[in-house]
Amino acid sequence: MENLWFCLVAAMVAMYVVFDGYDLGAGILHLWVAKTEEERQLVLRSIGPVWDGNEVWLLAAGGTMYFAFPALYAAGFSGFYLPLMMVLWLLMLRGISIEFRNHIVNEVWRPFWDAGFALSSILLSIFFGAALGNVVRGVPLDASGYFFEPLWTDFRLGENSGILDWYTILVGLCALMALAMHGALWLALKTPGELHQRSARAAQYGWFLLAAFTIMLTLVTFQVQPHVYQRLQEQPWGYIFPLLAILGLGGIFCFPRMERDGLAFLSSCLYLVGMLTSMVFGVYPFVLPANTDPQFSLTVTSAAAPAYGLKVGLIWWTPGMALAIAYIVYVHRRFSGKVSLEKSSY
Repeated sequence: MENLWFCLVAAMVAMYVVFDGYDLGAGILHLWVAKTEEERQLVLRSIGPVWDGNEVWLLAAGGTMYFAFPALYAAGFSGFYLPLMMVLWLLMLRGISIEFRNHIVNEVWRPFWDAGFALSSILLSIFFGAALGNVVRGVPLDASGYFFEPLWTDFRLGENSGILDWYTILVGLCALMALAMHGALWLALKTPGELHQRSARAAQYGWFLLAAFTIMLTLVTFQVQPHVYQRLQEQPWGYIFPLLAILGLGGIFCFPRMERDGLAFLSSCLYLVGMLTSMVFGVYPFVLPANTDPQFSLTVTSAAAPAYGLKVGLIWWTPGMALAIAYIVYVHRRFSGKVSLEKSSY
């Protein structure tokens, strides 16, 4: 039962990255691809009906982790307290920036919130990537199952490393590139005219950078966390997950050049899912590896709640997630197509 919940939590995290990822990507590119006030309005309209609903998956993943893996939740949220508070403030800044920019028509007001939207999206992408890097690299867990890490030390790997070191920063930069690409393909799909063209060009040029970061990160990860490569050697069927990322990366390269914007965006979704599932497969059965002593690592079994609670929880989780999926499908179908500045348009 705990393995099922491990997969469900991973699936919800992947859903959050795919759906809220294009919101973050739109924010990352907001000041670069949108040159006029009208184009910035189009960027915001492309995510306006969905950005807050997409964040439901983050809340759902956190709530499910609290229920299914309380030891992981306790260790992670205490050890990562400072960066989690920073993420909370950045999420608030992003939401405020989206909602407040149109309240006052002023030459200072709107650019201020536009900058806040872009900055919060950039930093959130890097912080989420760095958090993933910490999970793969491992944290200094002790015998009690807890740990403390400063925000940074000397940026080197080891037992005294901080939350930010050269590896987690590399993962953060790769996440920034991936979500910027995801956002560019979303804007190319949803916007018309010159904004569409600039977004498509940003995706085409950014592909080479993303491919380079992906290759470099993969090779470095095998060195930083040998367990990932060991898992692939022991369970060769797991190569299907990196293959998904490779196929997605290939689709991101080919489809924009064929002007197949929908397939290009779906390829970006496939790439993100492939990268995340590769990480999940690579660290299993650990949910939080220890870089001090392997026996202190939190595993799927040691971090899970009692089996009875997991069984009962599944009964309540299923209709809740069914409603969330139905809502996501309805909203995206209801607001499909290109956005415009007409009052009848969202």
